[in-house]
Amino acid sequence: MPEINQKPVSETFHRVAFFGLALLAILATSASVLADQKKKPSPKPLEPPKLDISNIVWPQPPAIARLRYLDYFSAQKPDPVKQAPKVERKSWMDRMAGITPDDAAKRAGTKPRFQLGTPYGMAVDSKGMLYVADTKVGAVFVFNPESRDTDLIKHGVDAKFGRIFGLVIDDSDRIFVSDGEYNHVLVFNAKHKLEGAFGEGTMSDPAGLAIDEENRFLYVANTGTDQVLVYDADTFKLLRKIGTPGKNHTLTTAGDFSSPTNVAVDKDGNLFVTDTLNDRVEEFDADGVFTRAFGKNGDGPGEFARPKGIAVDCDGHVWVADAMMNRLQVFTPEGELRLIVGGFGMLPGQFQALTGVTIDKMNRVFTSEQLLGRVQMFRYINNAEAQKEYDRRKAEVAKKSDGKSIAPPTSDKKPAEKTPPPVSAIPAAANPEMSKPAPPASASTTPNH
Repeated sequence: MPEINQKPVSETFHRVAFFGLALLAILATSASVLADQKKKPSPKPLEPPKLDISNIVWPQPPAIARLRYLDYFSAQKPDPVKQAPKVERKSWMDRMAGITPDDAAKRAGTKPRFQLGTPYGMAVDSKGMLYVADTKVGAVFVFNPESRDTDLIKHGVDAKFGRIFGLVIDDSDRIFVSDGEYNHVLVFNAKHKLEGAFGEGTMSDPAGLAIDEENRFLYVANTGTDQVLVYDADTFKLLRKIGTPGKNHTLTTAGDFSSPTNVAVDKDGNLFVTDTLNDRVEEFDADGVFTRAFGKNGDGPGEFARPKGIAVDCDGHVWVADAMMNRLQVFTPEGELRLIVGGFGMLPGQFQALTGVTIDKMNRVFTSEQLLGRVQMFRYINNAEAQKEYDRRKAEVAKKSDGKSIAPPTSDKKPAEKTPPPVSAIPAAANPEMSKPAPPASASTTPNH
């Protein structure tokens, strides 16, 4: 019988003890590492790069800038100082008493935040306050561009709104708002109190509004009948109609419309109308006589794909908001293209369903977007300011040239070259408007108006 080789018990015990101690040491080391990891603060997530908006201009340097980005509006800015206290779950006594969580915010002095839905028409009063008619929210937003404080002319409180679109303010700060559901125009005084309404029985889906302060004409783009209605701005009496009705958006003849959506008036009383389904702009004199039209369907420079908003600046340029191409195009009154701004996107100067444009007396340009629920604010550099900048650059170039011509070139040095004038620094006398950058390519869906 073979002999079984048995190891002493003490040796086996020592080996087990050794491995046990080693395991304990490994566990202790792991626990220490984990503890150290818990003590170390986790790295902060990388913050997205901040966009520098201090010098966003069109056209791009070295051309003389004619439009500068300033800011945007989409919702009421929250108050960082006054924060609503944490509201505990309501007891049955609170529910019986009708106390809501919003009451705590009201007691704390905070205001609820408001968000633009589908902004459309815009106007600025004599105090520089921006008014925005929001179709989805059913209210008129009132923004202070300086402090960003927000007020509202509310549906069910200040007036009864259906689907509001157009908005214009006269020199006495009376506010006119078109309602496409109730087919009338509402009139508010400077204190936002409703004074009345007019147009029922005549209007059909009214949209954009414009006012001729000199002649006291109020223009209404009456989209449903393919006409522009002209009212006395004080008595609200219908004076005349421009365009042929009853053709169901099929007319293409000069002086007629296919879904006119917005109107604008220049300082001479000329009327400009975006003839949306015909993809053109039509111009009329103060008597309603057709003058000219410009634009056609397409995505090239000077072409349109559903033009909507329209405005005229202090130098007479006509600004047209293209809803599907998401771009602003700027023309002379004769229809010559001078500037293109935009493209589909969310960055400054990009748009999504660009619908409205208005320009105030401080040369601020406001645009409204339906998909983003946003109003952007720009600053137009007028002809006089552009001429001044051109003269400054010209004098600077002349000074550098004179300085180099003082010292005659030596035999071992090349003659000093003259500094050329800056690119696109064309004097306002030769090109008083703007340069012509290449148009952006973009597309988006838009609402009916």
